Amino acid sequence: MISINSLEKMETIVSKNNNLSWEGWDVVEMIRSDRAFTSKQGALKNNAWYLKKTFVVSRHGWEIPDKYVR
Repeated sequence: MISINSLEKMETIVSKNNNLSWEGWDVVEMIRSDRAFTSKQGALKNNAWYLKKTFVVSRHGWEIPDKYVR
């Protein structure tokens, strides 16, 4: 995990990754998966199941997986 403490940098990361979107100040990762149907993190979107993970902003910024920072 990596810490992002700049809104401008986080906006750039979200805009470059289709799996990420904004939900208020939090960043949401949605990954399509057949396993999501039975998962606690499962979410139905546009008639497809996704695993949903929310990265909540804190006073130190966002903690997101390294794979999103290139």
